[in-house]
Amino acid sequence: MPEIITDQTLLILTAVLAYLLGSVPFGIVITRALGLGDLRQIGSGNIGATNVLRTGNKGAALATLVLDAAKGGIAVLIARTLLAEDAAQLAGLAAFLGHLFPVWLGFKGGKGVATFLGMLLALDWQVGLAVCATWLVVAIVTRTSSIAALMAAASASAWLVYFDRGRMLVLVVLLTILVYIRHAENLRRIKAGTEPKIGRKKQADSGV
Repeated sequence: MPEIITDQTLLILTAVLAYLLGSVPFGIVITRALGLGDLRQIGSGNIGATNVLRTGNKGAALATLVLDAAKGGIAVLIARTLLAEDAAQLAGLAAFLGHLFPVWLGFKGGKGVATFLGMLLALDWQVGLAVCATWLVVAIVTRTSSIAALMAAASASAWLVYFDRGRMLVLVVLLTILVYIRHAENLRRIKAGTEPKIGRKKQADSGV
């Protein structure tokens, strides 16, 4: 963990603002703006990019992916620029929690993978790129978004050790655990062999 040097009041303010940024449900905003309906009534009802893709609009899905990642990255970069590394890590955590438990949606949000990746890229671009590359390789090999997401999240701690970024380890382990908890249904389907492949339209969600 980084040394705590930021004033406690500023850390609290950072956490609140980052949480509010992370809680913006871009998938719902984009699908409504494009007249694609209420995302919560489509497919799995998840607010992430994979479920947006089920509307048939690839551009909307890509925009959701980018914006969900960006809100994690932007929270980190602003906190680091204005304050310090302790505030940056706290901002990343708060933005991630905002995506998982958005106040605007009754605390029922997404699975956090895109926001996790965006946060990692901002905290340390080498680690972030390595984790993104892990997701891509696993996705190509398995054709299963959830397996790629879970493997990428699990690899993050190993990449931290490889690049000697131990100050981020506690945060990343915590977020990895939350990613796995949010993918509990996916894990059950993976075990049963019923998890849908990328591009296959099913009600079950394997999204980010």
